[in-house]
Amino acid sequence: MTPGAPQGDPPETLGRLAASLRAAFRAAGLDTAALDARILAAHAAGVDADRVVLDPERPVSPEEGARAAGLMERRIAGEPVGRILGEREFWGLAFALSAETLEPRPDTETLVERVLSWCDARGGRERAWRFADVGTGSGCIAVALLCELPNARAVAVDLSQSALVTAQANAARHGVAARFSAVCGDFADALAPGFDMLVSNPPYIAPQEREALSREVRLFDPPLALFAKDNGLAAYRRIATEAGRILVDGGFAMVEIGAAQAADVTGILIAAGFQDIAVFQDLGGRDRVAGALRIAK
Repeated sequence: MTPGAPQGDPPETLGRLAASLRAAFRAAGLDTAALDARILAAHAAGVDADRVVLDPERPVSPEEGARAAGLMERRIAGEPVGRILGEREFWGLAFALSAETLEPRPDTETLVERVLSWCDARGGRERAWRFADVGTGSGCIAVALLCELPNARAVAVDLSQSALVTAQANAARHGVAARFSAVCGDFADALAPGFDMLVSNPPYIAPQEREALSREVRLFDPPLALFAKDNGLAAYRRIATEAGRILVDGGFAMVEIGAAQAADVTGILIAAGFQDIAVFQDLGGRDRVAGALRIAK
């Protein structure tokens, strides 16, 4: 039956189930009520999300209705849809999540786009690139790049061994495990020189900003992947120093940044000896990625 509906309602269908979830989510003030309802109704029924539109009269069993009610409660409590499903799409690929991994966001695809653009201009995608992904989490950045760079090899670093297990599973899921190496470490301190690229979506939120975050982020994303000291800049200082050590001459670093951090991160990269620093915007027009070249003196 529809979550929360009284006995005696008409037989449940997929369309009515999605409609009842949508109404509950709107009442709870969720901005993505319609999308969340469609995805979770389909998940409860064990079908693809497009079936809600294509087959709204599909019968829903009492067990599926009860499952939907449980999913509804979790979403209203603030748990993101990706956490509920156990995976999130990034770069058109599905990535499994765990408690120790950040949920990938579409804005981070800007980083992948800019790295590929850099590769296109400097040898092409067929080149045997070697890159480090620092703070890999779910492995979404490294795996997406390996899918686009068929001869590249990635060393994915994370302080959480559990996150690395998830990242390795995602690499295997998308057929790039043979070119994906997981290393447990603190930033790039365990890596030797010789990399063409260093990429990272590091923690960049100042701890004092925690209460301003959405419930979805504050309660469900791992703090280790979110917060950094020095007003959110501490990770960039580490990355700039270590990138200067492990990158080859002409190699580059590409990092995600907060919308108000471009000037500070640019200064950090300049102080570390990087050149040709550029800042790129996401689809919303916000500063999102900073890139820089390592040129030996």
